Amino acid sequence: MTARYGIDTSILVRLATGDPEDGFEHCVRALTALVERDKAEVFASNQVIGETYVALQHHYGVSKPDARTALASVLKSGLVAPLNGAAVFTALETQTGCGLLDRFIADDYRRAELITLTLDRKTAALPQPRRL
Repeated sequence: MTARYGIDTSILVRLATGDPEDGFEHCVRALTALVERDKAEVFASNQVIGETYVALQHHYGVSKPDARTALASVLKSGLVAPLNGAAVFTALETQTGCGLLDRFIADDYRRAELITLTLDRKTAALPQPRRL
């Protein structure tokens, strides 16, 4: 059976920023060993991706578009995949309407077969959420 791992925000931030360099290199070596040698699968949840998106902006001064691009690059690298698959790439690529975290919230609720309730008109414009 294939081992499956979920990373936390500290790892995804290292992969997206390369900072600090020794931490980045450690993450790349360790994840490469898991993926290539052990044939493991490594995932990042919507929560981890969202926290990293905020951290890139707040702590590293990265613009929203650049943060989205960095996250997409890491998640397409072959080391880490988005736990929720292609929907994450769609959310990262969409720059109109509601924000990235609102899209992740709606996606998580949809996967749990729940209807998202919101007061935000942009979120309510998504296919599944409903305005309260």
